Formats: sequence, C-alpha cells, structure tokens
Amino acid sequence: MAEKVKSILITQQDPGNEKNPYYDLSKKYKIKIDYRPFIHVEGISSIDFRQQRIDILEHAGVIFTSRNAVDHYFRIAKEMRLTIPNEMKYFCMSEAIAFYLQKYILFRKRKIFYGTGTFQSVLEFVSKHKSDKLLLPCSDLLNQSIPATLEKEGYQYSRATMFKTVCSDLSDLADVKYDMLVFFSPSDIESLFKNFPKFKQNNTRIAVFGNTTADAAKEAKLRLDITAPNPQSPSMSAAIEKYIMENK
Repeated sequence: MAEKVKSILITQQDPGNEKNPYYDLSKKYKIKIDYRPFIHVEGISSIDFRQQRIDILEHAGVIFTSRNAVDHYFRIAKEMRLTIPNEMKYFCMSEAIAFYLQKYILFRKRKIFYGTGTFQSVLEFVSKHKSDKLLLPCSDLLNQSIPATLEKEGYQYSRATMFKTVCSDLSDLADVKYDMLVFFSPSDIESLFKNFPKFKQNNTRIAVFGNTTADAAKEAKLRLDITAPNPQSPSMSAAIEKYIMENK
C-alpha cells in the first residue's frame, strides 16, 4: 500500500471559490491542495499574425472554441485597427463562451450561435451557413480533430493562430514537495521537465487526465498512479478520491 497522500498540487488555476470538487476533497480528507498553472497563454503580435496572410474581414463568421480565442481575436483586430462588422456571425462551442462575447460586443444585436460544449454540437449551427467563409482563431496547440473535421466536411475556413501555449516559470517551487502532482495536458508534463530537468518521481504520485497526457507522461518515464477519465472515475477529482480511499 502506498503512503498516505497529505498534499496535492493541481497544475491549473485556482478556481477562487469553494464550489469545486477539490475543495471538498481537501476538507473531507484533511489534505493540503494547492493550485499552480504549469503553462500559460501568450498572444501572438499583430506583426507575426500578418505573416499568416489572413484577412480577418473577408470572413463572414468566426468559430470560437475558448475564451482565449475570443480575447485574442478582438485584441488582434484592435491592434490592426479593424472594425468588426455588425453582421459578423459568431459560432461558440459553449454557452459560457457565447456570453463571454459581451465583453466585446452588444450581445443582443449580433448573430450568435452556441453548442453544448463539444465541437460537433456547434457544427450543427455552422452547417446551416456552409457557403460562408469562416475564421478559426486558435492556439499553436489546436486539437487536430477540429481542422480535420472542417476539412472533411468541406467547410471554407482559415485557421488563424493568434496565441500560443508556453511553459510557466516554476523556479519558486524548486524546494517545495508534494505527495501528488496532477496534470491535464502534455504541455504540463513538458513544463515540469523544462523547469526541473533532474526531476525524480520517487514516491510522488502522478495523476493524469486524458490519453494524450498519459502518453506524454509515459514517454517522460513517469509512473502513472492515477488516470482519468475512466468508467469508475469520470472526473479527476473522483479518481483522486478513489485512490485516497484505497490508500488511507
């Protein structure tokens, strides 16, 4: 049986409230849980964006898969002194992303469509405007299934890289030890070894979310103690709790 888990580092932003499953875990099992993003987003300059030779205004609609995409789309437009026409159509992957648009536009006076959180769900609306040329603002680490789907279905679109994911500086954690590290993307694993190239796992438990994160961890020769999602634990918090229960 493994040693009892007394401290966990979640490699994401602190939710900032008590309405999250990790807070419940911390309180229920008296575990110290800290948050620290291992990666962050940086915008690409308008000068670098111009090198992609994409004319934002020749597109009739925009597909937003994240709030970061919204932020950097309007940032680039502002830096390039472009006026986005009122007729622009916005296709958002979720309701939360759609409502986030209110930061930049008058919500009620625009053509806004949103799905239920999956790319396929927003495509149901995009399919009704198939003659329109669409813009896909994204990061350098865009999920490849998204452009593959658009190309397979024959949509006219431009993939516009407007921001990139980079490793955060974690030097202040050099002397801080946790019983468990929780990773959510391959970039998190990359950041770990970029910051701590001599990292040795030893008794540190490693939890990963998603197959690509698991593959990156295995490639880095890490021992996986917790993987999610799975039939017994659909969420990371549930998988962690199951592990804690089995190793009291």
